[in-house]
Amino acid sequence: QQGQLVAPIVANLGPLEELTLTPNPDEVEEVFTLPLAHLLREENQGYTHFRAAGRYGYTLPVFLNGPHRVWGLTAIITELTLELLLPGRY
Repeated sequence: QQGQLVAPIVANLGPLEELTLTPNPDEVEEVFTLPLAHLLREENQGYTHFRAAGRYGYTLPVFLNGPHRVWGLTAIITELTLELLLPGRY
């Protein structure tokens, strides 16, 4: 849906084992994590090419081989975060 504002927050929350997350079930079906090492492996990185009116439209990042495919806005935010946190490695 266009016109929505998204404000990603990056934070160190400490050890994952000590976290108790209670996401809104109307908005979040499942919470999962991926280590940075997984996201940085080339075999786990890809791109999805979209067509519009039968022609090339645009390309978006996708992260593969985890418990779920990370795509769409989540992949865009993840890619931008990796570029900021690890310049030269991503």
